[in-house]
Amino acid sequence: MAQSQPRPQHADRVRTVSEVNAEARFLVEERFRRVWIEGEVSDFRPYASGHWYFTLQDDRAQLRCVMFSSANRFVRSRPGNGISVVLRGRLSIYEGRGRFQAIVDHIEPAGEGALRAALEKLKARLAAEGLFDESRKRVLPSYPRHVGVISSRSGAAQKDVLAVIQRRFPCIRVTCFDVAVQGFEAEGQIIGAFDRAEFMRHPPDVIVLTRGGGSLEDLAAFNLESVARRIAAAEIPVVSAVGHETDVTIADFVADRRAPTPSAAAEMVTPDCRDVMNRLRRFDDALVGRMRALLNLDQRLLTATRQRLVHPGRTVEQRTLRTDELGERLLGAMSATITRYHTDLDHRVQLLARCNPAARLAPASERVVRAASRLRTTTAKSAEQAEARLTTLARALNAVSPLATLARGFAIVARPDGSPWGKPLASAAEVQGGDKVVAHLADGTIDATVDKTTRRRDQTNTEDTTASRREKPA
Repeated sequence: MAQSQPRPQHADRVRTVSEVNAEARFLVEERFRRVWIEGEVSDFRPYASGHWYFTLQDDRAQLRCVMFSSANRFVRSRPGNGISVVLRGRLSIYEGRGRFQAIVDHIEPAGEGALRAALEKLKARLAAEGLFDESRKRVLPSYPRHVGVISSRSGAAQKDVLAVIQRRFPCIRVTCFDVAVQGFEAEGQIIGAFDRAEFMRHPPDVIVLTRGGGSLEDLAAFNLESVARRIAAAEIPVVSAVGHETDVTIADFVADRRAPTPSAAAEMVTPDCRDVMNRLRRFDDALVGRMRALLNLDQRLLTATRQRLVHPGRTVEQRTLRTDELGERLLGAMSATITRYHTDLDHRVQLLARCNPAARLAPASERVVRAASRLRTTTAKSAEQAEARLTTLARALNAVSPLATLARGFAIVARPDGSPWGKPLASAAEVQGGDKVVAHLADGTIDATVDKTTRRRDQTNTEDTTASRREKPA
């Protein structure tokens, strides 16, 4: 037996097979959490536990697959060997045998792959527009009087809805709109059914859109964009019950409510008559109890009032006695008040007699007469004195008045300055040839222009001397 070579000191640590498989499984599952794979089924083996084991292959490779019972119970048809399928799952490694495999959670025929991809793309676009938002969805009426059912008359879905409505609340009016639920005619007929429902004279309070289960191709009419937008634009609340519980269409997302089955949709839009009757009985019991309580209360009030009620005759007697008593008290009070007023009046009459102004009027009249005589005498004397003084002042004023001087033939010459008289001229040196002057006479004024000025010699010499003194430099 050959000796094993020693492991270099710088090499990685030695791992066990379990560790390697565990790390590889972790890396694979972390990298491939969700994948879509297309291939052909071979070696299909269903186990008693319900799990499916098979191989997915193409012309160059194979991949082991397992689909557990918790996932394959939703598959409508079991795949067989030689069938081309598209599956969805995650990649992993079975650590016990180190086997690379795919754990499948969804499988469908290969022809549905492109259709489902287009469906997912349309669903994403409509969701981005807000057609699936819960905020735009309306509340269903609690007690509808009219229900519309859009479905195929020959299908079991419509029969289930009608049977449940008849059982739960038979008095509700039901209008069925027969339409094709698959094929080329389904789109136009479904949209037309909504139009007819809304244009009815008494339109339904709620609409149930339903059909039975089927493949993705069978449900294609309920995944159309035109149908989805018509449901979103409907003026009436819509309940969608398309297919079975595992079937989900775009109509289910756009509708105001989704029901897993047609029967569930009928239960959703109709109340149970037994529940309504029980509720009415409870209301009736509560109403009767309330009425009895009110009657008992009124009876107790009536009894208490009757006990407090006194015979009207006795009340009249008491009121009469009270009236007589109050009348006597009123007369006494009135007599006392009148007597008090008479006494006060006599006292005031006596005071008025003592304060009579007639006794003072005669002396006051004599004083007034004497004062008036003195006033007349003093006024006449003062007027004579004032008149004499005025005459003296007038004579003195007339003696110095310039008007008297003007009346003797003199004139006042002035330079116009905007005032009534202007600035009087005291010297011929104050004007020169061409100046405007005003001559004031006794009976008017004369506007004149100075041609020349002639000054007296004694004044000229004086003025020349003064001018020469002014022109002499300092």
